[in-house]
Amino acid sequence: MAIVAGLDNGTQSTKVLVYDSEKKKVLALSQSPHQLISKPDGSREQEPAWWVEAASKCFSQIDSSIRRRIQAIGVSGQQHGFVALDSNGIPLCPAKLWCDTSTSAQCDEINSALGGSEKVIELAGNEIKTGYTCAKIVQLKECQPELYSRLKHILLPHDYLNYFLTGEFTMEYGDASGTGFFNVHTRTWSDEILHAMDPDRDLRALLPRLIRAWEPSGTVCKAASERFDIPEGIPVSCGGGDNMMGAIGTGTVESGSLTMSLGTSGTLYGAFDSPVIDTKGRLASFCSSTDSWLPLLCTMNCTVSSEMTRKVLDKSISQLNELASSSPIGASGVIMIPYFNGERTPNYPNGKGCILGLTMDNMTDANICRAAMESSIYGLKYGLDAFYELGFRARGIKLIGGGSNSALWRQMVSDVCNLPVQLPINPEAAAFGAALQALLVFSGGKDIAAIVKEHVAMDESKTCTPDPDSAAKYKASYEAWLSAVNAMGPMFK
Repeated sequence: MAIVAGLDNGTQSTKVLVYDSEKKKVLALSQSPHQLISKPDGSREQEPAWWVEAASKCFSQIDSSIRRRIQAIGVSGQQHGFVALDSNGIPLCPAKLWCDTSTSAQCDEINSALGGSEKVIELAGNEIKTGYTCAKIVQLKECQPELYSRLKHILLPHDYLNYFLTGEFTMEYGDASGTGFFNVHTRTWSDEILHAMDPDRDLRALLPRLIRAWEPSGTVCKAASERFDIPEGIPVSCGGGDNMMGAIGTGTVESGSLTMSLGTSGTLYGAFDSPVIDTKGRLASFCSSTDSWLPLLCTMNCTVSSEMTRKVLDKSISQLNELASSSPIGASGVIMIPYFNGERTPNYPNGKGCILGLTMDNMTDANICRAAMESSIYGLKYGLDAFYELGFRARGIKLIGGGSNSALWRQMVSDVCNLPVQLPINPEAAAFGAALQALLVFSGGKDIAAIVKEHVAMDESKTCTPDPDSAAKYKASYEAWLSAVNAMGPMFK
């Protein structure tokens, strides 16, 4: 048994969790916020140096007697980002993030060059959508050719932190499958897509070495040891995207299990022992960070809708929940389409937030609050329908993210999805998953399922089961919401 650390690099902050695997106890949890560069064209960027500084601040908040006993570390990171490094490993420009929607034109270019979205799905398993890494690389080529000419290393956010920790350039299959230029059928880089991105340059030469789930990225180098005040030479696991690490941290590593995250973005993902290819492009056909597959739905607007509503109405979180609770299921016919950030699923990068169905009688704060919350869950139910169509048989949902703190939202998820809902005792799923992956590497094993079974526990006091009457009402309300989305869709093209 060991003391291991999980470092989670999110959009809004970095967190560090230290776990004693013998006592099954979290010894420390720290957090440091990030800035965000936002531009009118949809650009969302961060400086990689901010991530290192945030990690340093996180470690400094942890007692030195704990820091110096860490025996392995794993890194979770926001997916789909693009960290461009020169030949000296120095960032050429701010990193583009998963929520950057400025590259829709480049997505269209790549898909078109390969014969359209259906051909791309057939070729590599995934349609190239706005937010994926590949379009960000093409945008750098087209808009900043001088920087592109100096590009020597292509990394994702968690890979960059692994590089800072170890000095090694590596990537694992889960995060790689979210780049847009990875073939999930063969678990290899797609030469066809790389050629479509740049027919004149060998982009494969800029990509890091791919490693397996149980392989270390390297060991903590002297510079990182001194910056973070952690032991030099301890193993750093391969790490992975935040959803892949969240799957480990919630126990979604075997077929039939699902995790739903209610955060700024909403995600729904399930473990599968073979590739799951959605030809309609609703689910991303990702690999997991456990040497299997993790089909995933991502919406770009989840708690965004309730936060926007709360701020406009000048309500606290508790007031929003109270108002929503006073409105009936279906919000008396008020429907919100929550595409305030554009949307990935359905693929509406130019989508907008809308409130429909208002009348003289139903335009109330309570109904608008209820519609905002319902819209977030309906967006994820859209993905659950796709899972079912592709043969997935769900046993239940593990719920994480800020929205899971709301009892109303927990029951809403259970009723809308008609499945039991459980909450992990440890809510920091990505950081905890990274720590458990570090434990796997430290122990020299390959069976992540055994580690998950021993260390991931649920908070039984917060378990929800679906109410049949409520589930029937939500079914009708969801169908009305889906009809509204389909009707508005042509306006978002």
